[in-house]
Amino acid sequence: MASTSTPSRNTAAPPGGDTALHRLGAATARRPRLVIWLSVLLTVIGLALAAGAMDRLVLSRFESPGSESLDTRAALEREFGTGTPSVLLLITAKDGGDVDSAAVADAGRELERELAAQEGVAETASYWSRGGSPVMRSENGEQALVIARMAGTVTEARTNLAEFSPDFDRDGDTVRVQVGGGDEVFRQAAEQARTDFLRAELIVFPLVLLLLAVIYRRFNAALLTLGMGLFSVIMTLALMRLLTSLTDVSTFAANLTLVMGIGLGVDYSLFIISRFREELADGREVPEAVRQAVGRAGRTVAFSGLTVIVSLACLLLFPFPFLRSFAYSGIAVVLTSVFAAVVILPAALARLGHRIQRKKPARAGERGGDGWWHTTALRMMRRPLVYGIPALGVLLALAAPALGVNFGTPDDRVLPAEVSSRVVQDQIRANFTAEEMDALQVLTPGLTDRTGIESRAQELSRLDGIAQVDALTGSYAEGQRILEPGESSARFEGSDATWFSVIAEQDALADDPDAVIADVRTSFAGGGEGATDVEIGGYPAELADFRTVLVDRLPLVFGLILLVTFVILFLMTGSLLLPAKAMILNTLSMAVMFGALVWVFQDGNLSSALGFTATGSLEPSIPILMFCTAFGLSMDYEVFMLSRIKEEYDRTGDNAAAVATGLERSGPLITAAAVILAASFATYASSGIVYLKMLGLGMVVVILVDATLIRAVLVPVLMRLAGRANWWAPSPLRRLHDRFGIAD
Repeated sequence: MASTSTPSRNTAAPPGGDTALHRLGAATARRPRLVIWLSVLLTVIGLALAAGAMDRLVLSRFESPGSESLDTRAALEREFGTGTPSVLLLITAKDGGDVDSAAVADAGRELERELAAQEGVAETASYWSRGGSPVMRSENGEQALVIARMAGTVTEARTNLAEFSPDFDRDGDTVRVQVGGGDEVFRQAAEQARTDFLRAELIVFPLVLLLLAVIYRRFNAALLTLGMGLFSVIMTLALMRLLTSLTDVSTFAANLTLVMGIGLGVDYSLFIISRFREELADGREVPEAVRQAVGRAGRTVAFSGLTVIVSLACLLLFPFPFLRSFAYSGIAVVLTSVFAAVVILPAALARLGHRIQRKKPARAGERGGDGWWHTTALRMMRRPLVYGIPALGVLLALAAPALGVNFGTPDDRVLPAEVSSRVVQDQIRANFTAEEMDALQVLTPGLTDRTGIESRAQELSRLDGIAQVDALTGSYAEGQRILEPGESSARFEGSDATWFSVIAEQDALADDPDAVIADVRTSFAGGGEGATDVEIGGYPAELADFRTVLVDRLPLVFGLILLVTFVILFLMTGSLLLPAKAMILNTLSMAVMFGALVWVFQDGNLSSALGFTATGSLEPSIPILMFCTAFGLSMDYEVFMLSRIKEEYDRTGDNAAAVATGLERSGPLITAAAVILAASFATYASSGIVYLKMLGLGMVVVILVDATLIRAVLVPVLMRLAGRANWWAPSPLRRLHDRFGIAD
């Protein structure tokens, strides 16, 4: 029969506690100088490693390892010596000229030869070498394209591209030349992200130091806390450099390292220092205050770190180096932040002693039972429905836009409008009906008969939304051959296979790229030679495969995060209801974050103020990264709060008093941590990269909502409505917790 009794008090432990963390605190208090000097040595080693970390990080594309599209790309390179172009030169005839004029044609051919000679360029083509292909010529005839495929890894390709790209940005007497294409777009995005990282460093550190000085009212405490965050950033970059010898780590992971390193370093230090101050104020000597601070607050920090690690580790379930890199950096940030908070910081506190206390005594109620958080919690619990229902209504209204989320594909509009590659792509969207760079590559093993090839090409060219089909037998549009086979047609000839370049209209790809791919695949399903073995590649197919795998893994990832976090909170509280409530409230916070992302970045509200171009959709990988990060940070606050509430409940057995006192002790810390973390993430809201703007704004929204409406209103309301049931668990689970739960 299920038990409804309250949790048993822990009477086995001696007064003051004697856990491993208590012993760790006592050890650091006995030899603080040794710990500090070892920490300085570790930091120096970390600095030496971190100094070269940024140069070891790599770039990545939106692609899914093992997918059909990547297998097709590999087959085309291996068997046909060709592949997907990723760089282009936009040639514009000067003074209203025409790309078919002799002077412009000569300039175009010369540019193609010059581009082909650059290091890392594996293959080139142009409007002129393709016999005047219509899709490579603008509608008004004033612009044409030269395209190139880069060899090597994406990092090698973009490194080589960075060497010659500026040289091809020219304005001559005959033509204007501009560089674009996918690799140029994301090369410039990576450069902008690195610039934003350096700019954020210059803003974050003094800003956080100022906020901490206001919160602590002691500069030494502020400087010490910031030092813990800086230690986390340095050691994480050092660990990332070591990790690059084993696997690829994305350069964008450094951006997350900075804000999370500072944020978590500050969060955990706030909690430890606050508890240390409490112990001193209760009359304990410095060594005992350190011991208690590490034993009590250190346990909370460890639980908090574990919940954040679980959320971020779930990114490893995605087979994408880009997302996995954020897991690596995030986990390293948590581990180094926890280490700093429970090892280095206590040693420093032991040396500082009472000098860490505020200069002025705490005001009445600051430590007692009549502070703002205490009275607010009691007010919410006296009239839970009066306050809870409106708060819930506000949160649901903020989350409502998330119902209209539309996941799409990334493009050049992640960059500011004035960046050169973005300017090029804007011109292509405006002046070209289709883009050669976005061609679907349809590989058909076993199809070698020219009659069959021509029949297939004609059929493909009749599909809705298809502008042109290039094949071994020529180029086709609307079922008719428009160009005879030429030199460039040789790229389609294989010993026992061929392939088709299917170029869709830009509008068709923008509206529904999956439908275009499905129509092409369906056209082969009706029988005919080579029909059963068709494989589709090309940039649109790679993005579609990436998005499909990403979305398919979401239920597993989200479910695992919820399950493991539930188990961790159960082991901490011994309750079934408290973890369930935490899951619901955190999910509500995440819904608010997604609502903000949809309203701003998908629908375009505030786009002028924030300086970006809305595309009507969200690229899915960044919101998923934000979910895992934000969920972990929300649980961070949940653990802070629940640990104090449980501590008071274990001591008094009074649910309402425990909630009020627990919030009074943890609320100011949560608010301070939230303000600092939100300020850190906010530095990216002014980034030139839309992804970083999303990360900055979305995280600010979820942190502030979580630390206000969730913690200040809904937590005490729900705790009041549940009453003693908050601490209930069935007898078997109660016994399980008594045996395996982690007690104070």
